[in-house]
Amino acid sequence: MAVIFVTGPVRSGKSDYAMRLAREEGRRVVYVATAAPEPGDSEWAARLQRHARERPPDWRTVETAAKPHAELCALFARASADECLLVDALGTWLGARIGACADELARDYVGVETRLERESAELAGAIVASPARVIVVSEQVGWDVVPIVPSARLFRDLLGRMERRVSLQAEHAYLVVAGYAVDLRRIGVPVAE
Repeated sequence: MAVIFVTGPVRSGKSDYAMRLAREEGRRVVYVATAAPEPGDSEWAARLQRHARERPPDWRTVETAAKPHAELCALFARASADECLLVDALGTWLGARIGACADELARDYVGVETRLERESAELAGAIVASPARVIVVSEQVGWDVVPIVPSARLFRDLLGRMERRVSLQAEHAYLVVAGYAVDLRRIGVPVAE
């Protein structure tokens, strides 16, 4: 099946647009929730609860933050052609992965970067190869100065490369800005990876 890639800045409407696309698919929807709960962060918990309330009740939700990497990749391989997997979002997945190895990152930046680069490439490959329709939401970052914090630089670099891997192989790619979805395939020119 084909992939639809939806990206954009915070509060642009990208998740709303992706949910609309998923409803229009006419398939069984599996919402792939990538955000990890943060104990003690009530604002984050409220965000996650709001996202859960906004999903249609007939959609199945799979929480992936605590799943091992191989199991997450296998989710896409096991999906069937009559399903639509809505992944929300690549950045929250990557942020959780970086957060889980924050102590190690301070000791072995290159080792962590190498492992997470491999994992992000594997996840992108699993998404693209899935027999299901996959709609991928991703946060748009990196339009500003290079961050001074190593973990922020790692996040930005890995997410940008992962987005290229997915979007260049997607059937449709949209940039959602201020409530408008711009069809990148129609007006853009792909840049070779």
